[in-house]
Amino acid sequence: MEPSRTEQRNDRATGLDEKSPDVVVRLLLDAQIAAAEVVANALEPIAEAAQIAAETISGGGRLVYAAAGSSGLMALADALEIPGTYGIAPDRIVILIAGGIASLNRLAGTYEDDVSQAAKDIAEASLRAGDCLIAVSASGTTPYALAAIDEARKRGLKIISIANNRNAPIFDGADVAIALETPAEMVAGSTRMGAGTAQKIALNLLSTLMAIHLGHVHDGYMVNLVADNIKLRERAVRIVSAISVCDPGEAAKWLDASGGSVKEAVLLAAGAKDANKATRILESNQQRLRPALSELKEILGSR
Repeated sequence: MEPSRTEQRNDRATGLDEKSPDVVVRLLLDAQIAAAEVVANALEPIAEAAQIAAETISGGGRLVYAAAGSSGLMALADALEIPGTYGIAPDRIVILIAGGIASLNRLAGTYEDDVSQAAKDIAEASLRAGDCLIAVSASGTTPYALAAIDEARKRGLKIISIANNRNAPIFDGADVAIALETPAEMVAGSTRMGAGTAQKIALNLLSTLMAIHLGHVHDGYMVNLVADNIKLRERAVRIVSAISVCDPGEAAKWLDASGGSVKEAVLLAAGAKDANKATRILESNQQRLRPALSELKEILGSR
């Protein structure tokens, strides 16, 4: 039987172990670049998925990642960054990785074959209609991911599927199918390499576009970040300073007055009466800073 694309060996790997180190790393890098480039063929479904994800969060639902092995690590990396970067409440992001925390010490094993655990994980997370599942699998045949999809579909969740093989079972019945047809790996079957790279890029695009739809990005700044350490506090001050065109000391003052909210601090710097007024303007504009600033300008101009 012909192996799937993710199990095939790249023809350029012939004699790989006999080549000089500089040639090997060049070949490995070229393979990573080729894998990254295939994401360009999936931009339309990635954009569709981001819209669904944004509608899920804005509608009060949860975004759920389900995966195993290396794909689980890619999903985990994306999911864990969302709350801190974009200020989305942690309980709105659910991570289901085959084997749970224990699998992080040993990714290989039977975890990915445990279909009963997948169904149990979905049930224990109390998922329901209004939530959205992002299932990730390099092969597109991982039992854990497929079982998670089956259970999620029964509960009425939206399904976004990501895999590196065309026409994989993971795409059956998905609301959005993101096929990342990466070249055969330089080390056959080592999908932590090219396939993982493409998955990471696709997930980054999806979650970032979702945040933009939600109004959490303004002119390239993460205006909904949670400034819960020194580095992020300094970043928040720089963001307020840049958008409001004021010095850092003044920006810090507005940030304190807003209780740490970058968006409200910008509105205060622009002339909002107080933090409560800034909050109301943001709420009336679905937390989007640009239209909120326009509304504030109209209010101030009418006085």
